[in-house]
Amino acid sequence: MELRLRNITSAGIAFRTGFLLLSMVAARAQAPMVVGYPANFDTFNNTGAPIYGFEIEADGIQPSDVTRVFPSNFPVPAGSPCVIRYCSGTVTPFPGGVYIRWMSPWDSAAQQFTISTPVYNGTVANGESCWTGGLGTRYPTAGCEHFGISTLKNPTNIIYRWLVPDPNNPGNLMYYAGGGTPIPGAPAAPPYVPLPQPVINVIPPVKLGAQPVVDFQIPAPPPPAPVQFGPAQWVKVYKLELPNQVDLNDLLGGNPAVPEAPQPAEMEWKLLQYNPHSANSGVLHNQAQLGNGSHAVVRRYEHYQYTGTFDPLTHEALCADPTCSAPGPGELGAIIGAQNAAANLETPSISVTKIGSGNVNGAGGAINCGVTCSANLTAGASESLTATPPSNGVFNGWTGACTGSQQTCAFTAQGAMTTTARFTTVYTLSIGRGGNGSVSGTPNGEFGTFINCGSSCSAKIQQGTTVTLTATPAAGLNFIGWSGSCSGLAPTCSVTVNADTKVQATFK
Repeated sequence: MELRLRNITSAGIAFRTGFLLLSMVAARAQAPMVVGYPANFDTFNNTGAPIYGFEIEADGIQPSDVTRVFPSNFPVPAGSPCVIRYCSGTVTPFPGGVYIRWMSPWDSAAQQFTISTPVYNGTVANGESCWTGGLGTRYPTAGCEHFGISTLKNPTNIIYRWLVPDPNNPGNLMYYAGGGTPIPGAPAAPPYVPLPQPVINVIPPVKLGAQPVVDFQIPAPPPPAPVQFGPAQWVKVYKLELPNQVDLNDLLGGNPAVPEAPQPAEMEWKLLQYNPHSANSGVLHNQAQLGNGSHAVVRRYEHYQYTGTFDPLTHEALCADPTCSAPGPGELGAIIGAQNAAANLETPSISVTKIGSGNVNGAGGAINCGVTCSANLTAGASESLTATPPSNGVFNGWTGACTGSQQTCAFTAQGAMTTTARFTTVYTLSIGRGGNGSVSGTPNGEFGTFINCGSSCSAKIQQGTTVTLTATPAAGLNFIGWSGSCSGLAPTCSVTVNADTKVQATFK
């Protein structure tokens, strides 16, 4: 089965989003960067007819940027029912982004799709409940669905669409193009799902030491014609800051990471409507300075139909309250959907761990480890670290954000990073001889030293290294035995060096 695109309506709405841009404030002022964008939502089938699938078009990202697709975070044992009727979503790339789709299977024998979302029956759902774990036995007939994704990048564009059978191509789905029978008293469902995806940006602080501002924005649906006001809807907003990052499954009902009633609303009511005569209209901003230690900001947006009066010429909403600050009698319609969105935040940083004796310096002078082994960085900046062993030691290499055995490593600041520098102390292994003969050893030591005694009777050996020594008597003589850190009469001896070590070989 494929999704045919030939009947795509031109009325799909592109909701603008923006990926995080960070700038420097003063010399090395830092701001958190967004490292994840989990968002999930309930959506309600107000089209007046069954629906057979759902699509999220996410522009500006690749499949590798999609870290979760609901309900992949709720694995189901083999043979058990899925937690949503469409079971699992798929990620399909296209030249400008990805499609995430949940679709009904096709029964080729019966020539029909086997799964559908019924028309919304008025069941109350709170924004993260339209699945078996939320509504239980009410879910199959409720007429709503729960979907969600987590991404590493903020998509530049998001469109939600219902999918319906293509009457001209059995077994294929097409985009719902509107014109269904609406629920009585409600406006006709548009060809898109009018549930805006929040845009999240971090605004760096103006003053050193101040906390940045995390800004959530949702755009109003655009109007059908440039000279008219756009569709109107009521929005209620809840907000919560958390000291830990959140995952997609944290944004479900009953989880304390979800801000919702009975908590006080951050914004009780706001009428969201595009105004063609105001350049600043049509975007709802919710922003606040980030609290100390916060690692996630979660906002919940509840969208409801505006069922009040419209100006017959301009389509402007004419609220009973002239400021449209709260719905009056008859102005609050059915829920359109609810969106739980989060920004996981990290201040770019590097933390250095040393194993053994040595020093690590770098990151623009911010790291001097020894003393200072961690520092905040500017997102996207090119940084370097240099490991310096002591005179009686060697550098063994990096792990983590830095890799390899070169003493200097380069990296790009992104998120909270860690690296480990390994150093090993070297000790002197000295060979003495009584009588005529030679002693050889493997492996060789550090700094070009080796054991070949006759000529070279000492070497610098890394701590913990086992050296194999072989004694060879001169012609006509015998090897009598070892003393010191080796013992026995066999001509071969193994010694592990953990301090300055002496070995004596005797020939006679």
